[in-house]
Amino acid sequence: MNKRKIAIFGSTGSIGIQALDVIAAHPDRFCVEVLTAQNNADLLIEQALKFKPNAVVIGNEEKYKQVKDVLFDKGIKVFAGAKSMVEVAAWNSIDMMLAAIMGFAGLAPTMAAIEQGTAIALANKETLVCAGDIVMAAAARRNVPIIPVDSEHSAIFQCLLGEPLSKLEKVILTASGGPFLGKKPNFLINVKKDHALQHPNWSMGAKITIDSATLMNKGLEMIEAKWLFGLKPEDIEVVIHPQSIIHSMVQFVDGSLKAQMGLPDMKLPIQYALGFPDRLQNDFPRFSFRNYSSLTFEQPDTKTFRNLAIAIEAMYKGGNAACVMNAANEEVVNAFLKNRIGFLQMTEVIEETMAKIPFVETPSLNDYYECDTAAREHASSLINSIVI
Repeated sequence: MNKRKIAIFGSTGSIGIQALDVIAAHPDRFCVEVLTAQNNADLLIEQALKFKPNAVVIGNEEKYKQVKDVLFDKGIKVFAGAKSMVEVAAWNSIDMMLAAIMGFAGLAPTMAAIEQGTAIALANKETLVCAGDIVMAAAARRNVPIIPVDSEHSAIFQCLLGEPLSKLEKVILTASGGPFLGKKPNFLINVKKDHALQHPNWSMGAKITIDSATLMNKGLEMIEAKWLFGLKPEDIEVVIHPQSIIHSMVQFVDGSLKAQMGLPDMKLPIQYALGFPDRLQNDFPRFSFRNYSSLTFEQPDTKTFRNLAIAIEAMYKGGNAACVMNAANEEVVNAFLKNRIGFLQMTEVIEETMAKIPFVETPSLNDYYECDTAAREHASSLINSIVI
């Protein structure tokens, strides 16, 4: 069997690091063709020396020399900058791209890979949140498979295998509720980043962990599910499931429910996507009902965690609404992580930005880029005016 050549776009982030662990555990199935990072040159170099890819890309051009000085003599091609990121994504030597670049920045490389006809293991939900109509149309035109890596969407994907989509009634995305489940605004107003970064179940990067704390992540996942599976907004629900054992569920027209279950470990959906359609053996810890006396469920509190309600509204509205919301959210999360804005103020900035940026009902790809820029600029100006 030929090894599948994997390009990991975002190799120094949480998903990228865990993906390399999966690849290392299956050297007979995978090899690394490309690694990319934005700023973490030291880790990128370490990864490249271990996995010996054909090429690496460092997004921060100021770190090009540092990377090249170490890797050039090792026979590894070194590139730098956003343009190179897109150009390398279009290489025909890549069998599958793991799209794990954080945020809107992942859109252009992913589109380049799709246009080349490369299979996508999608860990970057913002790509579909911001331009899902265009991305999925391109994938259909080029007959490119998009295999979800998010645990929730991987669960839905697995539950739908062998099932006609016409028999699907709804999907139910599960959410842990994050570290502040059950808390009210009088508590959240004083929350700091260190507390918000303490997710009860999952080990993730800082941005997605904050999004989980605000429930924005679940809103983004609803929009992603809409595009991935061709769903209507009313066919997507969210339920709080604090134990994170059921990763999501699908309900069919006869009332039957399918659920995908397992311990909260991102290596499992990563491995599933990289190996699809095969299931690969591993030595990951196994779930046992003996260790869980109960699995519980409750409705999300959208009055306290308004980001989820905002995302649902954007999903129904369509057009560029979700793209504007995502841009503002990326800006406020970055500001919160730098202690420049309060926890509840993040929602206020997102709402004000969405009210300010003009609505475009049928955006082009260029429209998405323009409204992303405009939303970031407006959100940044609001953040700069805040004193905490």
